[in-house]
Amino acid sequence: MAKLGIKDAFAKYGATLRNVQWSVSSWTANGALVVSLWDHHRQPGMPGTLEFADKASRWHGPGNREFRENVAKAFDLSSEVRLVIVRTADTERVEAGGSASSIPKEFFVRDDLIGQVVEWNGDNYRFRFIRE
Repeated sequence: MAKLGIKDAFAKYGATLRNVQWSVSSWTANGALVVSLWDHHRQPGMPGTLEFADKASRWHGPGNREFRENVAKAFDLSSEVRLVIVRTADTERVEAGGSASSIPKEFFVRDDLIGQVVEWNGDNYRFRFIRE
């Protein structure tokens, strides 16, 4: 895993963020969704998979609206999803729904994984990734 800033992490997939202060998802030219997901939202999944789940309602702001739109589209189209993992020591602030734009964090590209949105109901989501 390569350690980068969010802009450079998304660029590794050929995706450009609409706004580096609040965007957490973006599309590539070939139709893959790139998402940044919190490492502490990793969930037990099927053997050989890496899964992340949360509620979109846990946080607010313009990035949330964009994220919901992108996740819904990826779910409806069964789009390929590419992963950027985000780590922070301040998980309590993240879980409280506060702005994460100013907390220290690290971004890691997982270009060895390819995924899909396997659950989306307008709030709850689950991403499942497998090795390419």
